[in-house]
Amino acid sequence: MSQLHTDEVNALAAGQHGSPFAVLGCHPIDNDTAIVRTFQPKATAVTFIGADEQPVPLNRVHDGGVFEAIVSRPVLQYSLQCSRDEYQWDTIDAYSFPSLLGDTDRYLFAEGNHYELHHHLGSHLTSNQGVDGVQFAVWAPNAKRVSVVGPFNEWDGRVHVMRSHPGNGLWDIFIPRLASGTLYKFEIIDAHGTCLPLKHDPYAPYFEQPPGNASIVFESAFVWSDHEHMASRADANPLQQPISVYEVHAGSWQRNVNGDSLNYRELADTLIPYVLDSGFTHIELLPITEHPLTASWGYQPIGMFAPTSRFGSPDDFRYFVDCCHNAGLGVIMDWVPAHFPSDAHGLGQFDGTALYEHADPRQGLHKDWNTLIFNFGRNEVANYLISNALYWIQEFHLDGLRVDAVASMLYLDYSREHGEWIPNEHGGNHNNDAIVFLKRMNEAVHLAGGLTFAEESTSFPQVSHPTYDGGLGFTFKWNMGWMHDTLEYFQRDPAHRQYHQDNLTFGLLYAFSENFQLPFSHDEVVHGKGSLLNKMPGDDWQKRANLRALLALMFTYPGKKLLFMGCEIGQYTEWAHDGSVHWDLLNNEGHAGLHQLVKDLNTLYKTNPALHSSDCDQRGFDWIDCADAEHSVISFKRTSTVNDEQLVVVCNFTPVVRDAYRIGVPSSGTWKEVLNSDASAYAGSGVGHAGAVESTGVACHGQPDSLELKLPPLSVLVFQA
Repeated sequence: MSQLHTDEVNALAAGQHGSPFAVLGCHPIDNDTAIVRTFQPKATAVTFIGADEQPVPLNRVHDGGVFEAIVSRPVLQYSLQCSRDEYQWDTIDAYSFPSLLGDTDRYLFAEGNHYELHHHLGSHLTSNQGVDGVQFAVWAPNAKRVSVVGPFNEWDGRVHVMRSHPGNGLWDIFIPRLASGTLYKFEIIDAHGTCLPLKHDPYAPYFEQPPGNASIVFESAFVWSDHEHMASRADANPLQQPISVYEVHAGSWQRNVNGDSLNYRELADTLIPYVLDSGFTHIELLPITEHPLTASWGYQPIGMFAPTSRFGSPDDFRYFVDCCHNAGLGVIMDWVPAHFPSDAHGLGQFDGTALYEHADPRQGLHKDWNTLIFNFGRNEVANYLISNALYWIQEFHLDGLRVDAVASMLYLDYSREHGEWIPNEHGGNHNNDAIVFLKRMNEAVHLAGGLTFAEESTSFPQVSHPTYDGGLGFTFKWNMGWMHDTLEYFQRDPAHRQYHQDNLTFGLLYAFSENFQLPFSHDEVVHGKGSLLNKMPGDDWQKRANLRALLALMFTYPGKKLLFMGCEIGQYTEWAHDGSVHWDLLNNEGHAGLHQLVKDLNTLYKTNPALHSSDCDQRGFDWIDCADAEHSVISFKRTSTVNDEQLVVVCNFTPVVRDAYRIGVPSSGTWKEVLNSDASAYAGSGVGHAGAVESTGVACHGQPDSLELKLPPLSVLVFQA
């Protein structure tokens, strides 16, 4: 006869006991005796094996698999020998181990200030009372029951019911003898007694490859070798450094001979040498956080702590980053805290309630993407995301995060009609909770040595200003206005450009109001927008000449640079996530010439402080002449803020050669032509100045001297004194 009431025994057998750790395991009766109780639904007989005692058969007190027996004294370590018919196995009772969640961890989590949650929640190989196994912990405050399920318990949610910590909604359990590679999910019964679809672990570091979606226990064994890189970035001033980013979708950069995407290690062998040869300083990856739908490009993340298993293990990704750093390349990842998909196994309605998201669809649903919006005002949710940002900077040594869709976070009425949104406490449309979150995230990432880039398309003030000065705290902001205006100008027939000179000049009115990055990103070459090359007017030669001029303008204009893969070789077709960059184009002289120009532009940008040290400083830019709309010519001066170096840039955006064109320069003497986007080496016309030109002694454009130039068609010239 069990010492438990029949209802309790039945509850244990049904996996419905409210406090299984109070009755399962070994519990003292007095100083000399204890009761051992276990739930083993597959066993017909169970024997207690103590360290210094004779085996004790347990009594079966419920046909569903509840066993118990009195033993001579309380013990901490014991095993259970189970049998069914001719099969025998032994196990160590998970209910014989104490919680590994400390009081401080639980307190900081509830407070929203635990920035190392990834070390405590999720799954971790560890030792408890000298026994190796896996510690599991998850947040589900409104659940009636949470269990860990997997092949180790035949996905039976009754076997490993977790311990509840009612004060903060955490659940945990240590399961002995599990190893790295173990598949698992959480089975959650909500407050109404409904068993939800199995949930993945929000903190899982590894997942099954799609279409599977189980979480996987994984502990890194990787040994980093990028110490020099990590030490150097601590002293760097990113505002004055050259930052030229090659944006990559890992799955479609290149395919192997079988037509499959390259894995992380293959990317290390092929992508890194290519980016180095092309002269870029950083690789930026479209989101590689785990996502269920390949066609989402990673922008609907479901495993925020896991690099997608499509391309290998987490340590394979660490290897890629390590190789980048040892080659001198920084690594940035596109990070998506703005929204998450509603897949049943994900974060949506995680414990049967709107836990990570807002309950009201006017706050919690993105109509554009049919995704859910994080509740940034909830301490635990903001803590989850900040811990995640730091995880990528600290655990994977990433150099920065590009934060996607910031505008959708900042505005409560983003893409909503009247009546479809709820004003803030002041009656306005700013999402104050998101603003506070972004400030905290940026402060934490910067303190950890990382950069942050905001994809933000509105006039929200001080996005890249420090938080102590009232800003959001991003390092850089994408200059979407410059990108749209410039592309609009270049898509026009050159005959009509004279009427739209303001597209080129307006951006300088605000160019230094933020720390800008100039993006020609994946967003500009998808969904029917066409490739950069095919946006250009004219015949094939003029298209390439226009694109060369566009890229030369970008590299000489103030702001850090970003270019999406394929644009550097003049791909004709827009990007397709299930395809590859059209590398065969490099066999064509015109496309190889465009690629050579990008290499030389990167070299010019990196080696001339006048082009990078003043990217974010208005002292580094002056117009020489921006008023010659009739000829669609502009000229400007770039000045270094770290030395006295000056460069003069002259742009002719018509297909007409302009002879004897006078440009004012700040000093007399020989001016070296250090770049001509229309040079023969780039498959251009070859019109130029044989490498140098002498000043004429004639003052012009408010400058003390001038150059008399022959401007090539559709070209950008750069001169250095």
